[in-house]
Amino acid sequence: MGEAREHKQETSGITRDPVCGMTVDPAAGKPVVAYRGHTYHFCAEGCRRRFEADPETYRTAEDPVCGMTVERATAEHMAKHAGERVYFCSAGCQAKFERDPQHYLGDRPAPEPMPEGTLYTCPMDPEIVQDHPGDCPICGMALEPMTPSPDSGPHPEYVDFKRRLRITAPLAGAVFLLEMGSHVGIPFVDWMGHTAFVWLQFLLATAVVWFTRMFFRRAWSSVRNRSPNMWTLIGLGTGAAYLFSVVAMLAPGLLPAQMRGDMGMAPVYFEATAVILVLVLLGQVMELAARERTGDAIRALMGLAPKTARRVTGQTEEDVPLDVLRTGDILRVRPGESVPVDGVVTEGRSSVDESMITGEPVPVEKVQGEAVTGGTLNKSGSFLMKAESVGEDTTLSRIVQMVASAQRSRAPIQAVADKVAGYFVPAVVGIALLAFAAWWAFGPAPALSYAFVAAVSVMIIACPCALGLATPMSIMVASGRGANAGVLIRDAEALERFARVDALILDKTGTLTEGKPTLTDVEPRGMDAAELLTLVAALERGSEHPLAEALVAGAEDRGAAREDSSDFEAVTGKGVTGRVRGRRVALGNAALMEDLQVDTAGLAERAAALQAEGKTAMFVAVDGEAAGLVAVADRIKATTPDAIRALHDLGLRIVMATGDAEATARAVATELGIDEVHAGISPEDKNALVKSLKGEGLSVAMAGDGVNDAPALAEADVGIAMGTGADVAVESAGITLVKGDLTGIVRARRLAEATMRNIRQNLFFAFVYNSAGVPVAAGVLYPFLGLLLSPMVAAAAMSLSSVSVIGNALRLRAQKL
Repeated sequence: MGEAREHKQETSGITRDPVCGMTVDPAAGKPVVAYRGHTYHFCAEGCRRRFEADPETYRTAEDPVCGMTVERATAEHMAKHAGERVYFCSAGCQAKFERDPQHYLGDRPAPEPMPEGTLYTCPMDPEIVQDHPGDCPICGMALEPMTPSPDSGPHPEYVDFKRRLRITAPLAGAVFLLEMGSHVGIPFVDWMGHTAFVWLQFLLATAVVWFTRMFFRRAWSSVRNRSPNMWTLIGLGTGAAYLFSVVAMLAPGLLPAQMRGDMGMAPVYFEATAVILVLVLLGQVMELAARERTGDAIRALMGLAPKTARRVTGQTEEDVPLDVLRTGDILRVRPGESVPVDGVVTEGRSSVDESMITGEPVPVEKVQGEAVTGGTLNKSGSFLMKAESVGEDTTLSRIVQMVASAQRSRAPIQAVADKVAGYFVPAVVGIALLAFAAWWAFGPAPALSYAFVAAVSVMIIACPCALGLATPMSIMVASGRGANAGVLIRDAEALERFARVDALILDKTGTLTEGKPTLTDVEPRGMDAAELLTLVAALERGSEHPLAEALVAGAEDRGAAREDSSDFEAVTGKGVTGRVRGRRVALGNAALMEDLQVDTAGLAERAAALQAEGKTAMFVAVDGEAAGLVAVADRIKATTPDAIRALHDLGLRIVMATGDAEATARAVATELGIDEVHAGISPEDKNALVKSLKGEGLSVAMAGDGVNDAPALAEADVGIAMGTGADVAVESAGITLVKGDLTGIVRARRLAEATMRNIRQNLFFAFVYNSAGVPVAAGVLYPFLGLLLSPMVAAAAMSLSSVSVIGNALRLRAQKL
């Protein structure tokens, strides 16, 4: 049967790249390698090089269902699971696998190595960074990659802990059943004899301790590094219970007589040790699973970029890996494909879905000359593009890095929890010792047993794991949620500060407006509009003024004839002059008209009205006579009015700071309902404005998109960079909006408020839980209700508190922004 299946593979006609699994046309001229009598075809040079470096790794694979060896290059059936390519000998095996992949693969991580240069950090102590995997020297936790790989699969520690949980849970259950049997009428001890009964518990509990030994290693690290934490308490509590039980089993005579029963045997707490450790392990698995989910946003973003790009070279086209692309390469993007890298459309047109980058659901039309972003989805047409940013310079790569950095950062509010935890652990040990002493001195017989149970329960229930998770979990989830909405958070401090902001300073150009002037009004005198625009456009084609492009483009859009000018002269601060068709033409402000002795009395009033509307009005003169007016304006973005209203509803005072003229700025501010206007100001003035507002006791955020905004962005409590702006503005900001409009600020504010509300809920719950749990575990209710928590109940309560915090933090994934 094996031979028949292998023969079917060889004659199936399938030719695969044995490295990446892509189907390859042998006649397409792709790279080939001859190895062990077989010719292997590759989709690109990168795959060929990987194969030649280690051919045996890529030559064959094992069918996970039947165990048969499968040739990767001719396998007809292949699937992907957690980033791993899985090959099958038949469709039947593939169908079985796809129905229940965990049954055949379990949760083993994909064998793909992390990219070269990957740095690893501790999720609890982000200041620890190293270039290889290992354990944190402070808390002992396994280090995680600072940026996950899209093909890395589940975190190895998550996989390992799940495996350990599957082994230890039945063992702990067996110990618990043995010990609790006598309390529910099952006399295990009578059936087995006391010695065998205790030794069986010892063996089962010791196996649990062995499989959870990493917890004790972390506890020792916390003691050795003088950084007491939750592992300190877990190690002390379970270690004391286990060692006490071993002494009670092997040498009961060493214990006080009041702790020994009629047969001279002392009580053992193997079941408490085993169950507590398994509950802690369960809590860790749930926490790691939650952290895996918080990384979904990053993995989703990384998965947006395709593995290959179709590069066009002359008359030939080939699919190549992204890592071989260079700036200037011409790429073809077909319908349904993702844009591979950042670039500019050079030929063709299409609509592109940018929702995963900008948060906006409506596809954007792209034509020649327009920018496209790597990772966005081409919907309908086909186009050619020139690569401009590749590798780590793409927008998508920068977003991934920013989100990963934000998820590792700590909010200032975390310092409160850290400070409390620093005092909390030693205080808990002290309370446990006091409870032990009080029960031993005043408790009922056997007093020492009660004292021991109370002390262990105090240390277990007081583990500050919920306190430690309260802030990081919320920040991790919020950073991912923001990325999906086009809001990039540089660090947790920016998020916390933005939730407290009172005043928001907005630049006008490019922030409130589109940042691109357009022709709005044409009012001729003595000639038709087309003639006037023909003269204006001919004159402005020789100008480098920012408004010239708007006038020329507007004239062409309105069908004006194309003419050339001569004797062109730019008059600084006033306008331009020249000759068109032999006629003297001038375009400029009132000062230029005055210099040329042109009477503008009939147009001055209309020009003033246009200026009051926020437009830039210019006089046109032909052969010394006023010929009309043209006006351009930087239009308000369609989303701005609704965004301003929403920001007001969120309690923000809106301040406009712009270098534009007072009349233009006032017109825009009046239309939008902006609270305060500062016009005609320089970058230094913007910086001074931020300081002035802060001097009033306000918390200030500044939004801008240009180099001139960078000083004010850095000075503000929170800088917000419009993603369409200059790199220096982005670097100076704590929050970056991928799409440059104010709706992103609304989303950011809502996210910040929701995150801080979530963190406060988590911290409140953790503080209240520990404040209430410790005295109950110490036994304050025993004199009144006869209630004394067992260590197992304390462990269950401790795990439940962590689960509650994690669950509350994950609610942010569904937060409406």
